[in-house]
Amino acid sequence: MLSTDVVVVGLSAMGSASLYQLARRGARVIGIDRHVPPHIYGSSHGETRITRQAIGEGTAYVPLVLRSHQIWRELEAQTGASLFLPCGGLILSSPVGEALHHGKPQFLPRTIQAARQFGIAHEVLDAAQIEARFSQFGLKGDETGYYEPGAGLLYPERCVQVQLELAQRLGASVHTGERVQRLIPQADGVQVETDKNRYAAAKVVVSAGAWAADLLGGPFARVLRVYRQVLFWLEAQDPQTYAPGRFPIFIWMFGSSEGEHFYGFPQVAQGVKVATEQSRVSTHLDRVERTVLEAETQAFLERYVQGRLRDLGPACLRSATCLYTSTADGDFILDHHPDSERILVASACSGHGFKHSAAVGEIMAELALQGKSPLDLSSFRLHQRPAWA
Repeated sequence: MLSTDVVVVGLSAMGSASLYQLARRGARVIGIDRHVPPHIYGSSHGETRITRQAIGEGTAYVPLVLRSHQIWRELEAQTGASLFLPCGGLILSSPVGEALHHGKPQFLPRTIQAARQFGIAHEVLDAAQIEARFSQFGLKGDETGYYEPGAGLLYPERCVQVQLELAQRLGASVHTGERVQRLIPQADGVQVETDKNRYAAAKVVVSAGAWAADLLGGPFARVLRVYRQVLFWLEAQDPQTYAPGRFPIFIWMFGSSEGEHFYGFPQVAQGVKVATEQSRVSTHLDRVERTVLEAETQAFLERYVQGRLRDLGPACLRSATCLYTSTADGDFILDHHPDSERILVASACSGHGFKHSAAVGEIMAELALQGKSPLDLSSFRLHQRPAWA
């Protein structure tokens, strides 16, 4: 049996960050993943992820994203890798009402309030101002926009890879292609059983995403659900029109019903990435349909893109699926397992976690090694997450 200070289970967004932060603090740490991250089977892939500083999901998240932005820049300075592109961000909404976004109503006003509270540079634009600045959007004329110049995009695969590589340079051990089967709390630690080995750890950090509910069981199985999402890369008639600097990341809420919102990015590789989110039909890892059907592509183009994004499509260059592991209220769990203070859980990104993941890794390292974090985590306790109906 291998003995170590901390075992990290799951090495994508929050797991790679936790592994790196633990290693840089001198801990003996082992990371375990059933795949070889960065991989395409969970939630931390697809070329880009939105990052924004004023968080409409709740002001408790703002310190996390601000710290994450600092860490991304520190990682870039250490490695020379390009991880974060600040290309500006636009959140749009119409007065007819807003669809819930990540479980939260009034997302645009909440975003503006967060920006004002934390002194985040921003502008509030009317439809004419949005049209003058970003003519790519086909507006109805009643929209209001929140523009944040410091928002932008992250490259998730690079972020995961860089943190794993740095962690290993600092002495961390990474075990891929290995499946954790059981966590057994003990008086002085946790025994971790996998399909290949057994480990004795003083603490365990579980950041297993879509695998977390099956592994942790109990209350986690009641508050976590997995949803299949689909991403599309569309052909722009003039790619320069959608280039960074001319086109921002965006979130557009055009109605108040389920699914009446979508988001997208400037073109940073082949095609302009756009997608929506769904929380109607849950799935399980054993049943996920990884293939995107042509009918799904056509339905997305007709419902979201046509009439809203000019000179984009109809050609879809590629598509992909990813998974959201979500709570009913859209908030995170950053807490210990109710059966053991030695098992720490960072899960349920609920579709908006990657931007916060660098800081979450730091929080998990602090909790594992010091038993506390300087940030207020009271909003992220397990007991606050309602069970799914």
